[in-house]
Amino acid sequence: MTLRWRHRLEWFLAKLVWALFGALPLDWASALGGGIGRTLGPLTRAHRRAIANLRRALPEVDAEATAMRMWDNLGRTVAEFPHLAAMRLGRELTVEGAERIEALKTDGRPGILLAGHLGNLEAAALSVSRLGLPLTVIYRAANNPLVDAMIRDMRAHYSEAHVNKGAEGARAILATLKAGGHLGMMSDQKLNEGVAVPFFGRDAMSAPAWAKFALRYRCPVVIALVERLEGARFRVVFRPPLDLPDSGDAEADTVTLIRAYHRELEDWIRPRPWQWFWVHRRWPD
Repeated sequence: MTLRWRHRLEWFLAKLVWALFGALPLDWASALGGGIGRTLGPLTRAHRRAIANLRRALPEVDAEATAMRMWDNLGRTVAEFPHLAAMRLGRELTVEGAERIEALKTDGRPGILLAGHLGNLEAAALSVSRLGLPLTVIYRAANNPLVDAMIRDMRAHYSEAHVNKGAEGARAILATLKAGGHLGMMSDQKLNEGVAVPFFGRDAMSAPAWAKFALRYRCPVVIALVERLEGARFRVVFRPPLDLPDSGDAEADTVTLIRAYHRELEDWIRPRPWQWFWVHRRWPD
């Protein structure tokens, strides 16, 4: 099968799955997605990687049981995609720290919103949109351009713009910050290049760009943390802006800022490890 036809087949299957979950009530779709995740996830190589990561990062938890709950969360997240546009504050989304988003709207400065692969990974940007802050979202495009277009269309309901990582993303970051706009991104997963910063006690290659831009423009960095509550209900917590170091050593300050982000994630993940995305090769083998 040629790449072109494979992309079309993947797109067709994605549309079919989207239609199936979209035809169901949100809670039914979420429960079905969780069941599918628990059934299919453990059959993949990614399951073994998740267990290995859990055992290294959190040896005190039951890695097998936690990985199974992780697949439930991921399955639910996929099934909830068609319903995102209908989610509302005070109903599916409970927000804490909304005043931090209000401050970003009114302080006259550019800003950066950092999230992670937690709970439903779309809930943070969705909540920011519901609070009225336009975001330029930096993301990694799907390998299939047809599926990527589907994802971009879905996210258009709650983001001002979506820009692929890489050279295009770097230009968009500069343009957005110079114009006083706000960026949304996740920076908690594998990177082949970058800087080594401890994460759960082990060095992990981490993207430095967001930290360098924050230091350069002295703009607030707000971390959004997401917790799945019961079913398809979420708590989104916007943390106080990170302290921006100013030691005169740009490289050291970059590492300090990334480490602060990692600490926030670690403190959030430890009580609910099944809600993080453990399947990436986050640490060197």
